[in-house]
Amino acid sequence: MKRVISPALGALIAGAVFGIGLSLSGMTNPAKVIGFLDITGNWDPSLAFVMGGALIPAVLGFNVKRRNGRLAWACERSPGLGNVKALVLGSALFGIGWGLAGFCPGPAVVRLAFWDERVVVFVIAMLAGMWGGRKVAG
Repeated sequence: MKRVISPALGALIAGAVFGIGLSLSGMTNPAKVIGFLDITGNWDPSLAFVMGGALIPAVLGFNVKRRNGRLAWACERSPGLGNVKALVLGSALFGIGWGLAGFCPGPAVVRLAFWDERVVVFVIAMLAGMWGGRKVAG
């Protein structure tokens, strides 16, 4: 089967569409994200629609099955207890960082295009955390 476009071009197009979607939805605006997370104050529920819109292709994707009835990307084995602890700790750190800064990794990288100094600091800290996490994990 002949390839229509190169994988790199496909990744570039997918990334551009993803970035445009994040920008249009307001996910790159930390004030909007923090407004969504502030359920006890002036709560802004509009990002729930963005998350709901992401669930539609996710649900469809999870229903794509191989011939043997397993999900196409299913793990061969379940994670050990240590991996679950790391997953919970990582999720907690992600949530704390998201709540404090108003950014998660995807929107922060998209926001770099606007050259906001706070975002540059966040991305540098994020990359340092990723590097440190790999060092700790071995």
